[in-house]
Amino acid sequence: MKNTILLFAIVFTFLFNSCKSNSSSKDNRPKPNVVFFLVDDMGWTDASVFGSDLYQTPNIDQLVSDGMSFTNAYASCTVCSPTRASIMTGKYPARLYVTDWIEGHEKPYAKLKIPEWNQKLDLDEVTLAEMFQKNGYKTVHLGKWHLGEDAKYWPENQGFDKNIAGFSAGSPKADGGKGYFSPYNNPRLSDGEKGEYLTDRLAKEAVAYIQKHKKEPFFMNLWLYNVHMPLQAKKEVVQKYKALVKKGMTHQNATYAAMIEHMDTALGTVVKALKENGLEENTILVFHSDNGGHLLPTKNTPLKSGKGDVYEGGVRVPLIFKWPNKIKAGVVTETVAISADVFPSLMGLTNSFVKSPRNIDGVDLSPLLLNKGVVKRDAVYWHYPHYHPGGAKPYSAIRKGDWKLIQVFEHDTLELYNLKTDIGETTNLATKYPEKTEELVKDLETWRKSVNAQMPTVNKDYNPEKNFFKKKRKKH
Repeated sequence: MKNTILLFAIVFTFLFNSCKSNSSSKDNRPKPNVVFFLVDDMGWTDASVFGSDLYQTPNIDQLVSDGMSFTNAYASCTVCSPTRASIMTGKYPARLYVTDWIEGHEKPYAKLKIPEWNQKLDLDEVTLAEMFQKNGYKTVHLGKWHLGEDAKYWPENQGFDKNIAGFSAGSPKADGGKGYFSPYNNPRLSDGEKGEYLTDRLAKEAVAYIQKHKKEPFFMNLWLYNVHMPLQAKKEVVQKYKALVKKGMTHQNATYAAMIEHMDTALGTVVKALKENGLEENTILVFHSDNGGHLLPTKNTPLKSGKGDVYEGGVRVPLIFKWPNKIKAGVVTETVAISADVFPSLMGLTNSFVKSPRNIDGVDLSPLLLNKGVVKRDAVYWHYPHYHPGGAKPYSAIRKGDWKLIQVFEHDTLELYNLKTDIGETTNLATKYPEKTEELVKDLETWRKSVNAQMPTVNKDYNPEKNFFKKKRKKH
């Protein structure tokens, strides 16, 4: 009997210690690092894997092979600042009142008067970086910010421990910048050697950060200035593409092609650093663009139009998630996603919700990414109560299933497209399907009320003879 009791005690102690050990090891597993790689103005087809007949992007192509890519992914706005604000907060730009790029354009004599919109990311918003900070992450922002003219709205005051190159400028030549080649005249980035290329420098800074912080979890916000204009690239790479351009190609701008390659090389540099430091398997990498491709240097065929416009070419963009052994490699999904989803998805993937911020509009994609369930979403929305040289007039839009409805306020017109059969938005079906049109208009109105969207109003100063764009004055 004593031997039986002794044996039971030994077994119980072993099992108890084993469970305790397993529990402890589980609790002590390192948190996954996160690298969010955002490209500026990259169109839906601006990579070889996405259909370009000129651009060479081996690292993006590899990322698609290694991760899950979304064919129906969208930017939250047709221009940059609103999308960036949406990424950082998980909210629609309409809810934030950050509905145009900072500082934007205005048409003082247009038919409609635009609302007094918010030209900054308010400090009382809970940002993605602040959520990671609360969960014990080191946080760094590298590259373009463009979410406020005043320094108090820059990354170091929005949840980032370190800010490299992020300030008010929306391009390397804005706000006193000199361009993509050093000297940069950037208040948050020291100049490099003469001729240093900005994208190479940001990749180098990212590698240095990875090496320094490889033993602690980090969130890296790597927001390149590429491929935003001005069109500037290394001469030898431009020459390479000049030799490759042929008559009849969809993409023919050699300098832009070189800028795409510089961006792709930066991505490869970061991925290599993660591998060399033993971090690749425990790092979530997200690749995204802030709006559609600019029609001056590129084309978004088969999509209609481009940056600054209401159509698919202005808002449909690449989106890829990679996490080795967690997110199944090589998966292509038709699930609809939008920039506001990045915030809750990264919180879901890293289990980092300390306390969920209020009014999150994005959907957590982590069940889909981890193959644990489906994503339930009714629709995605856009609201742009502004004019833009890219073609947009004040509008709202909704995509619900395969249907997309656009409401243009200036002439109170409605456009309805079935994106499954007409991705190029060539045939307006609004009169052919009046019930579907009415349904989507009501959905759009309900959504606008829910986010308290700002609306344009009748302009008493309307003058068709003076109806041209002018840049808004900076507000400090």
